[in-house]
Amino acid sequence: MNRLDDAVMLLHHSGELIGTIAFAASGALMAVRRNLDVVGILLLAVATALGGGILRDVTIGNTPPNAFTDMRYLIAAVVTGMVIFSWRVPARLTRWPLEITDAVGLGMFAVVGTVVAYQWGLSAPGAALLGLMTAVGGGVIRDMLSGQVPSVLRPGEHLYAIPALACAAVVAILLRYTDYQAWMGLACAVIAISVRLASLKFGWHGPRPWYADDLPDEAA
Repeated sequence: MNRLDDAVMLLHHSGELIGTIAFAASGALMAVRRNLDVVGILLLAVATALGGGILRDVTIGNTPPNAFTDMRYLIAAVVTGMVIFSWRVPARLTRWPLEITDAVGLGMFAVVGTVVAYQWGLSAPGAALLGLMTAVGGGVIRDMLSGQVPSVLRPGEHLYAIPALACAAVVAILLRYTDYQAWMGLACAVIAISVRLASLKFGWHGPRPWYADDLPDEAA
């Protein structure tokens, strides 16, 4: 049990900090693309970085959430947002860095959310679902605040929730049935990140109903 606790703590601190910075950059870059001012940039940076973790903590009863008790995450998000605000980001760099940072946050938070939920006593399936919510929650909040349909709900969107859920499910299985170590979670995160980025490069999409092409345009 001590080894599991050590692995959870390692992933919780390092993984969540990496995910926080990555998602904060994702939110700030989205704000730049939407031509928002400093308030909008910082708001999207903080909301994207901390939103998924807040949803996770409230769900498992860890209140007040870590985002409000451990200022490292808030500071990391604000500093990242200010870096994006202060650096004149070339227009061509507001797209692919956004995708990369979003993918990194997705993979890291899928792992962190799962291991934290499992440590709090959730079953493996419950922990995996909470890992998914942690991973996609920040992106959903970012998209909604920036006036867009969340990427997980857009038709024809590249793989997003699927690699996060697969990553969370594998981590939950490892937690339940193996002597879990931190490198296992890191490996799962790297695979999820790679699948997300590969889907952008090669145009991979989630399966649609076989009859979807026969539906009228307004219902498709």
